[in-house]
Amino acid sequence: MAEPTVFERIVAREIPADILYEDDRIIAITDIAPKAPVHLLVVPKTAEYENVAALAAGDPQLLADIVAVAQDLATERTGGDYRLIFNTGEDAGQTVFHVHAHVLGTGLQEGSLGSEL
Repeated sequence: MAEPTVFERIVAREIPADILYEDDRIIAITDIAPKAPVHLLVVPKTAEYENVAALAAGDPQLLADIVAVAQDLATERTGGDYRLIFNTGEDAGQTVFHVHAHVLGTGLQEGSLGSEL
């Protein structure tokens, strides 16, 4: 059995996090290494899906719910202007293989954040 991901450990309250939203299937937290003035992570509590493609194929409603939570948090924290990023694969910058969405906002410029996430 694989080691629990950092997100599984946050859900289990083994690692502290600044929790912004939580329900029975999703948790949203602030990123501990922000790449923008607003940098949040929206994460399904299940570790079943490694990336967004697997999530879309396996549980499209959960993906829709993640996007809705991201929108709500972005509306609260950025006035609704934001980027929603899912890294898929190591070469694309994915470091935790438990699907999660990055919500970034406030003062972003076109072409920024190309390699930082």
